[in-house]
Amino acid sequence: MFYVYVLRSESDAGFYIGFSTDLKRRLSEHKRGASFVTKSRGPWKLIYYEAYTEREDAEGREKFLKSGAGRRFLRAQLRHYLRVKGSASRGLNQDDPTTQ
Repeated sequence: MFYVYVLRSESDAGFYIGFSTDLKRRLSEHKRGASFVTKSRGPWKLIYYEAYTEREDAEGREKFLKSGAGRRFLRAQLRHYLRVKGSASRGLNQDDPTTQ
């Protein structure tokens, strides 16, 4: 399986959109600071993921979610979570370089 996922930083309420073939292992890497891109912004919490049988579909979806339209999709999809957590746009803003 191929996974596209969204993490939320518990330290700065920012988001990270990623791709992996082993979601459990990749989440463990993010949580223990083994990922260069995310190590300084943890701890991280998985808030969304999608699974695909084809790599190309997952990679295309990751690219879409990092686009302006994809961020709008995530804001709509996660609207209840974002309202409760009080972070409606941080990291899902198309101008935010932390999720590129």
